[in-house]
Amino acid sequence: MSLIYAMLAFLMALVFGLVGVTRAGSWLIERRNPSIGEFADIGGARIHYVHVPAPANADLPPIVFIHGASANLRDQMLPLRPLLEGRAEMLFFDRPGFGWSERGPGNNEDPSAQANTIVALMDRLGIKKAVIVGHSFGGAVTTALGREHPDKTLGLVFLAPATHPWPGGATSWYYDLTTIPVLGWLFSETLTYPAGALRMADATTCVFSPNKAPDNYLAAAAISLVLRPSAFRDNATDVAGLYRYAVGAAPHYTEIKAPTVVISGDRDKVVYAHIHSIGLKRDISGAELVWVHNLGHKPDWIAPDLVVGAIERVAGKTVDLQAMAKAVEARIANDAYDAGKCADIKVPEAKLAPT
Repeated sequence: MSLIYAMLAFLMALVFGLVGVTRAGSWLIERRNPSIGEFADIGGARIHYVHVPAPANADLPPIVFIHGASANLRDQMLPLRPLLEGRAEMLFFDRPGFGWSERGPGNNEDPSAQANTIVALMDRLGIKKAVIVGHSFGGAVTTALGREHPDKTLGLVFLAPATHPWPGGATSWYYDLTTIPVLGWLFSETLTYPAGALRMADATTCVFSPNKAPDNYLAAAAISLVLRPSAFRDNATDVAGLYRYAVGAAPHYTEIKAPTVVISGDRDKVVYAHIHSIGLKRDISGAELVWVHNLGHKPDWIAPDLVVGAIERVAGKTVDLQAMAKAVEARIANDAYDAGKCADIKVPEAKLAPT
């Protein structure tokens, strides 16, 4: 019995030690990455945002940016704001539960609910209609805006989106584990911070691969904010629930009428580009797919000029996006960063793709 008690005491000490490490780590993360914008109460959730007012001589309509999983508003603001400053009103925000935004009282649990929060924030700021730019998971939220709030959308730009059902619907095991009651809470409060801190650099390398991640990316974009337990749980809820949401939502994408551009790379190692991006091209009438060879999952950082061109295109300007894509391809043609470490996603058989 004494051995059993000793083992239990050891396990309890280990758990409390890991909780302490996680709490201390979370405190350090927040100290190093303070909020940089303003806050608004939207439906009981405190939403963090950066609003760039419209310049007097704006040549573009308002633009709303929606970041992807594990990220926050800085992820799109850093590469794209400098290229658009002085041309348009812009809204960058932390999706509910990410960065410095609160999740809210159970009203932000899927892309449609988060789209409602965005619309409420737009209304609060007096933004009547906007071009919506969504990256990765933010693409699912973008489809919800286009489908459920057509009065708020002037155009849609999808960057390496995740929008359609994929064969099997599997996600990384740690997302599924985190959504399990009690066990998931314990996992997020003890192991996600130390394990995530160890793996974050390698994971980021594969998000960008075969392109090179900027040297200051992790610190500048404050990606470590997602390692805080509550943020990790909200991120896991989003990712683990995306397949179920997409099964119900994807058949209705044909209802989207806004001008649409989809930018995707053929070396994306995060999402099935051949399902999501080609699916949007198929489902949204008039959508233009800009397929970039040797581009990974981060068009916003690797090809920000092309993203600006897509925004201009859906805003009604004459832009040859295919020619711009060729210029991007020439820039990145020789990129082969961590090719051995980061495996390409195998394209599922066509018969398994959603129809």
